[in-house]
Amino acid sequence: MNHLALIAKTQSLIAAGDIVGAESALVELADTEGDRALMVVLEQLPAKDVLAVIREYDNSKESVVNLLVSPAQFARAVVIEKQYRDLTRTHLRGMMNAIIFRDDADPVEFLTAIGDLEGGSEALADYFSEKWSRIEAFARVGTFDTIEDDGEMLSETALYASAYAKPRVEQDEVADQDWMELAWILRYQLPDLFIEMLLVLRAKARAHDLGLGDEDELEDDDGKVETGDTDRGKATPAARESDEESAI
Repeated sequence: MNHLALIAKTQSLIAAGDIVGAESALVELADTEGDRALMVVLEQLPAKDVLAVIREYDNSKESVVNLLVSPAQFARAVVIEKQYRDLTRTHLRGMMNAIIFRDDADPVEFLTAIGDLEGGSEALADYFSEKWSRIEAFARVGTFDTIEDDGEMLSETALYASAYAKPRVEQDEVADQDWMELAWILRYQLPDLFIEMLLVLRAKARAHDLGLGDEDELEDDDGKVETGDTDRGKATPAARESDEESAI
């Protein structure tokens, strides 16, 4: 099967909700023609289709698609993940951990690619949404222990003033390939992006306190679909595809 035919087949399967079938078609290409052929096809797939495959991560097995997706492809997928209305952020955190911390990956390269895109800092804030108080503690005192934190948030000026502070904990102390390690990398290797993400996270927390949750933010967006459907492989966000692609 030539690449154009495979791309068409993959997109058709994804549109029909057969994510497993789409991934199998891509894996078969890698098996028969090699990893480079799959990388060429991934470059030609729209971000929404790459996202449809990689967000259905499975910790029990390695996906060749997850192993070969590039930082740029991954970043484009991450910034449109919010279309799925996954208010628990389970899929976002899962796919980010699986890909950013894969064996051959440079987490800084992936995070930089995300931060370079419009919506990147928002996606990172969504990733940390359930850990806001501990991220604030980390920004203020350098540890994730909220007991040490007096609860007073640093101003934006103070955040930038302390951006290059010496770590109180070393990376190997939080090397969990999860949110703590990701936060550590952001603060000490990409401090500007860490601060930008934290400011967005604060804005989201304020909106939540005012009763303006993500559900309200998404009410007017006809391109969204309910996560309950997508988790069962029944739907993917297809509306406004061309708008998202051009914006990226």
